[in-house]
Amino acid sequence: MAKVLRARRNARTIYARLVAAAGLASALSGVAAPTRAADDDPYARAEAWLCRPGASDLCAAPVGATVVQSDGSHAIRILKPNPAAPIDCFYVYPTVSEDPAGNSGMTSGPGEKRAVAQQFAAFASVCRPFAPIYRQVTIAGVEAVLQHEPLPVDFGLPYQDVRAAWRHYLAHDNGGRGVVLIGHSQGARILARLLVQDIEGKPEQRLVAGALILGFDVEVPKGRDVGGTFKTIPLCRTATQSGCVVAYETFPASSLPSDDSRFTHPETPGMEIACTDPAVLAGGKLDPILATQTNLLGQPPLDPGWAAFVKPLDALFVSLPGIASGHCVEGTNASYLSVSINPPLAPGAWPAALPGNLVVDGRLLKSWGWHLIDVNIALGNLIDFVSTLRRPGP
Repeated sequence: MAKVLRARRNARTIYARLVAAAGLASALSGVAAPTRAADDDPYARAEAWLCRPGASDLCAAPVGATVVQSDGSHAIRILKPNPAAPIDCFYVYPTVSEDPAGNSGMTSGPGEKRAVAQQFAAFASVCRPFAPIYRQVTIAGVEAVLQHEPLPVDFGLPYQDVRAAWRHYLAHDNGGRGVVLIGHSQGARILARLLVQDIEGKPEQRLVAGALILGFDVEVPKGRDVGGTFKTIPLCRTATQSGCVVAYETFPASSLPSDDSRFTHPETPGMEIACTDPAVLAGGKLDPILATQTNLLGQPPLDPGWAAFVKPLDALFVSLPGIASGHCVEGTNASYLSVSINPPLAPGAWPAALPGNLVVDGRLLKSWGWHLIDVNIALGNLIDFVSTLRRPGP
């Protein structure tokens, strides 16, 4: 019990050991999901969803951000939910559960709510939002696996739940509409498996307008856009594509991925890690929308410069158009989205750093890059791109 309680207290700091969210690849893909009874549909209950159209939830309220331009001028940006949006979004959140067990329960906690607020709620401005709760491998569960502690972890449950939610959505909510799959980290891994096993090559593929599979090693043959993780679904390369995948992993230009990086390195010979530049797909330059109060783990701003910058803004989010430039780096040993900070026109208008670093016990873990802000570094671009997507099939 003491170990479980300690894991819960340290849940946010041990997130750094989520090599299992990268290293659990074989476990998550190799365990057959248990079957449910035909009449056992937990997703028929409203409380099994963090977001659903028409509900009073995190996706029902406008998302407001303070816009800070390079000259120091301020404005307000409001992203209002659009109940008449022509497509749907189906979101699976990353590893954020602070539950003490190896798998989370079916009740949302602060981590799940924080992920939806920071990564997904703004998408309701361009699509109907669906975000199921699932029994993910928790931060404590990852810690137990890595430390060989006797805390039971069921690696089949996350995929089982998301697949059940997906099937419920198709049967009761889709109605032939286009849908965009959105996931990050553990959520991206689950959606990648869903695409491979339950969608690709099946009638459901004609419904998938696109997929944002972020912070996960999507593999493609070197120099190609299809044929690795996904056999027929290509990477998105232009603003006019649909039925394609956006995939990238973010590193600051000042810190190249190391050989022990949790990401960017393919496991399959002849493959490379997919990188699609979100700025190319929408807007022409990166459009970050970043949380100001806490990062994805609930930690307050760790960088003093960032903390000083956001403190007087009195806003939950800040939009920084033009602060960052990115491009895909496709080296011999790593492929990733490299991001640089641009100097502002007015000195001091922007902070010198973004809140993407993972710090544990005061130690910067460079091998994780800016995993914490994979979504938010280009959230404005991703929202704009999703707004253009339509179902590819008849």
